[in-house]
Amino acid sequence: MSNPDRATVAAQSPLAESLGRFCRNSAAMIALVILSLIVLAAIFGPFLYPTDPFEMVWAPFSPPGADGFTLGTDYLGRDMLAQIIGGARVSIMIGFSAAFISAGIGVGIGALAGFYRGWVEDVLMRMTEFFQVLPTLLFSMVIVALFGASLPIITFAIGIVSWTAVARITRAEFMRIRELEFVMAARATGTPPHRIMFSVILPNALPPIIVQAALMVGSAILFEAGLSFLGLTDPNVVSWGQIIGSNRQYILDAGYTVTLPGLCIFVTVLCISLVGDGLNDALNPKLRIR
Repeated sequence: MSNPDRATVAAQSPLAESLGRFCRNSAAMIALVILSLIVLAAIFGPFLYPTDPFEMVWAPFSPPGADGFTLGTDYLGRDMLAQIIGGARVSIMIGFSAAFISAGIGVGIGALAGFYRGWVEDVLMRMTEFFQVLPTLLFSMVIVALFGASLPIITFAIGIVSWTAVARITRAEFMRIRELEFVMAARATGTPPHRIMFSVILPNALPPIIVQAALMVGSAILFEAGLSFLGLTDPNVVSWGQIIGSNRQYILDAGYTVTLPGLCIFVTVLCISLVGDGLNDALNPKLRIR
């Protein structure tokens, strides 16, 4: 093998090694397949099963399998399967959008605190501690109550209370990496600070941030379900949490109306957690010996 080929293999080996470790994690791979099927059902399900989730199609509380309805009907006679499919799109969209907001805020604050240190770090970390000690559910409830229970407001409320963990991880990574030789070399060549932060340090700090962001998707789905259970949701939008919240009064009469969306949330969050654990094992250099 020629020297250029060897250099190419060496350059590709970290990514290939990480991918190989992830593929060898059977639990993470199974979870990824199941999660992919859930996402595909959320995207294409409404086209393959074009039933309005708000339409009253049959008698209320028809059990699963009765009268041609696979998952039965709810207390208003609406098709549970159509609601589960429609709710998947909204719940997953909220989960990823809220995680994106949290990651953006956390990376920005953590990067500034870890790179500049001094009074910048003191101010930003005191602000982080302030948000960390706030009761997150209560804070998000106040935001939704003040600005309305629309989908963007709910997503923003979840994202704005969930960024502190990402900020602390990012700060720790920036503090560690900023002292390494290649960062000092970039400083010596006159590279502007913002380019050092986001072009030199951030790419090397991404693995733990990616893992934390993946786990936050599951947390955001659970958060939305909690808000919906308390009635703080958009009544014109169906989500898994909204299905549970609207049917909670009838849990003893028709338990499947709460159990089915609850099972969807459980399976989705479990798969996201397993994928996050797999990413941690694959991207964490301290675990390469495993």
